[in-house]
Amino acid sequence: MSTLAHTMMTAARSADSGLANPGELDRYPYAETPAADRVGAPVWDGADPELGRVSRRATSSRGRGLHGQLVQQLGQMIVSGDLGADRPLVPEEIGQRFEVSRTVVRESLRVLEAKGLVSARPNVGTRVRPVSDWNLLDPDIIEWRAFGPQRDNQRRELSELRWTIEPLAARLAAGHGREDVQQRLSDMVEIMGHALGQGDALTFARADAEFHSLLIQVAGNRMLEHLSGIVSAALQVSGGPVTGCERPNESSLTHHARIVDALGGGDGAAAEAAMRQLLTVHPEVERVVPAPREH
Repeated sequence: MSTLAHTMMTAARSADSGLANPGELDRYPYAETPAADRVGAPVWDGADPELGRVSRRATSSRGRGLHGQLVQQLGQMIVSGDLGADRPLVPEEIGQRFEVSRTVVRESLRVLEAKGLVSARPNVGTRVRPVSDWNLLDPDIIEWRAFGPQRDNQRRELSELRWTIEPLAARLAAGHGREDVQQRLSDMVEIMGHALGQGDALTFARADAEFHSLLIQVAGNRMLEHLSGIVSAALQVSGGPVTGCERPNESSLTHHARIVDALGGGDGAAAEAAMRQLLTVHPEVERVVPAPREH
């Protein structure tokens, strides 16, 4: 999980943590629509029974209380296909099903709309939008897809995007040498090495996340940095091989160290090559992208 992950995740989610303005809440009115008129209303029985009563869960996995929990649950249901495109979402039914207040429902729908998952229009109501409208680079959506029916495609797509983003970042970073960042990257490699020796996968993953985050930050390209959430999310997705970083081993550690050495020497080509080799350590990734040529 790269620091790069943290940077983008924090930026992308900062908007989610706030409450909606009163005017925004009114966009999701509790219309008193007779049940018989609600054609195609979602069936909630498919939801995880443990998540059915949101109010019983002590804390959100995102640390955002009931609002965050409901965003998680509805988001997962939409991305998994349990709530298909163009399905109506009736706020009062959601509130009753999950036993949360109108304010919580409205805040949650506002967040889902910002992610492109739903739309709210006068005289039409709130409906699930097609996949083509989703913000597929949103860290939450990346995570939901990675643990849903589309998990294989999501992990493949993440690998392909990382192959495009990170080697370029490594090349650019070599031209923006900063001693403080260089030392921090070296520290991360040292921590990863110690964690590998101790069999501490969690510490290895955290150091790895910070390594990749720092690397993109020092590349000196603001637009590239904005895409760091892709790498961040990829490193946080577990349960399947995405990159060599995901499973600590000596080969992964060696390539991280080579990247640091190349950056220290200002050798962009070597830094890029080392990053490409790092991203093809795992055989699953080799099926996605060609291994770099040996010169």
